[in-house]
Amino acid sequence: MSVTGKRSLVAIVAVMVVTVFIFIVNQGFNDVSNSYGTIKAADTVFFNKPYKIPDNVTFAGERMPLENFDTRESLDREILTSAYRHSSTIMIIKRANRYFPVIEKILGEYKVPDDFKYLVAAESEFLNVVSPAGATGFWQIMAGTGREAGMEINSVVDERYDLEKSTRFACDFFLKSYELYGNWTLAAASYNGGRASLDEQIRIQKENNYYDLLLNEETARYIFRAVAYKLILNDPERFGFTIRKEELYPQLDYFEVKVDTAVNDFSAFAKRYGTNYKLLKFLNPWLRKPYLSQKTGKVYTIKVPAEGMRSSDTIPRMY
Repeated sequence: MSVTGKRSLVAIVAVMVVTVFIFIVNQGFNDVSNSYGTIKAADTVFFNKPYKIPDNVTFAGERMPLENFDTRESLDREILTSAYRHSSTIMIIKRANRYFPVIEKILGEYKVPDDFKYLVAAESEFLNVVSPAGATGFWQIMAGTGREAGMEINSVVDERYDLEKSTRFACDFFLKSYELYGNWTLAAASYNGGRASLDEQIRIQKENNYYDLLLNEETARYIFRAVAYKLILNDPERFGFTIRKEELYPQLDYFEVKVDTAVNDFSAFAKRYGTNYKLLKFLNPWLRKPYLSQKTGKVYTIKVPAEGMRSSDTIPRMY
């Protein structure tokens, strides 16, 4: 093909691309349906938009002073950031359906406000992640802090990965902080920034209201990020997320086995109960090795998948 011919071809392709783009824009407000539900084109990359902040927003029953421009803009930032982190926020919405019932039950037992469950989304997005500083698990617990609270943390067992035990650890922390600060917002902020750091800023700035304190960026954004997830998780469609109930991740069915002796091979252990090592570790991420060294007098509770847990036909659907 001659140079002139190639240039003509490029020009034709360019015209076609522009034409298709214009067509998409003109058709943009039509909803598109796929296997994941309805995607509203008005909320896609072609039609990014801000979201109206509710007139009244609370965290743990405590009102956010949205009449203050800095408070309002801080919440606006986190709502926009979360709403447009599409894939990550969709995954948070799906995982929350699986893990919230566990967290809610424990918060209720400790009489900690239900809103504290949204801190998990802000901390770890419901993943057993490890931060650069070494904070681990859903609740991002440091090894030293966990050990001080009586958690077993070593190369074989790490209870920071145990959702129930780590949630109980967090509840103990929240209650002690609430007793110290007298409000739940500062109690939550202290979980992220640490009591010593928060106390120092309260002393320096002579303020004891979270919304009036100048804090490090992570802690300054912490409550707003949690509240943004609260708003999105409670009304995802309002923020452009149309996810069918059956696409949410369901709770998994299991039974518990008490172990008071060493387990030399968890693969063999799993086979004994009709499952496999992969699923056993999925339900028990706190087991860090393929074996368990027994401590005198210690009884461990191991979750074992119930029959058919893995099958999509037996997973309870949320309709």
